[in-house]
Amino acid sequence: MTAAPVICFGQQPCGFFPRRYLYAKIQTARRLQAELGGEIVFFCHDSDHDPRETRTTLRHRMLESPTHFNFEVENKLQKKYSPLYCKRIASDWKSQVIPLLDEYVDATLAAYFGETRSETVADFCLEMYRRMGLLDGIRVARSSAPSFRCAACAISDFFVDVPYEGEIVRARYIDGMLKLHKGGDSYITLPEMHFSAEQISPTRDTRLRWMQSVIHCTHYVTGASEKLYLHADEAPEITYIERDPISDCEEAYVEA
Repeated sequence: MTAAPVICFGQQPCGFFPRRYLYAKIQTARRLQAELGGEIVFFCHDSDHDPRETRTTLRHRMLESPTHFNFEVENKLQKKYSPLYCKRIASDWKSQVIPLLDEYVDATLAAYFGETRSETVADFCLEMYRRMGLLDGIRVARSSAPSFRCAACAISDFFVDVPYEGEIVRARYIDGMLKLHKGGDSYITLPEMHFSAEQISPTRDTRLRWMQSVIHCTHYVTGASEKLYLHADEAPEITYIERDPISDCEEAYVEA
């Protein structure tokens, strides 16, 4: 018997209201599922640490002008170096955003935001996506999960989540050393320390092979730019499908 299709798409948490390109990936996966059957898996790369990934662009409902929102976290070290699943949201951030939302989204979405209680950036995003119904019937596989990391294949290019100055940071493993990128050619070299598979996450170049070693998908929905750097030759068993086009793809999807 032929195994049922496993339709996968991957994405970092991309705003407390997701960017429209993520919505397009979800809809493309649902269309494929309607045609082929099988299950849909969202490979949520919440091990990423870049705070720009969660910028949320909303348009004023009357003026139609764009405004950029983003999470505020507890300190600068977390903001720059902690993975998204470890970035703890500042205690007063949500109360500052709530009064503004009525000018940008309808009452239902504003209520979803107010009801969300998650304390970390990645958890907050995922809870919002679930409240919006975007993940109904979709299995979420998180790159931060120790069970996922332990099941994944070994890779030569990777990051390691390690303690540093009271926080968990995502350090690049370079030439046998753990380093934090300060910018340009400047790095902070961390003390030598033991680490295990539970702390490892992939770089962009090793992400597909690492992910596929656990998910074993048959179809993968790619983003518009994602197909430019995916090493598809490392997973030739996958059928690659470009996501359906969508307008204003970098802006937030705000339909309840």
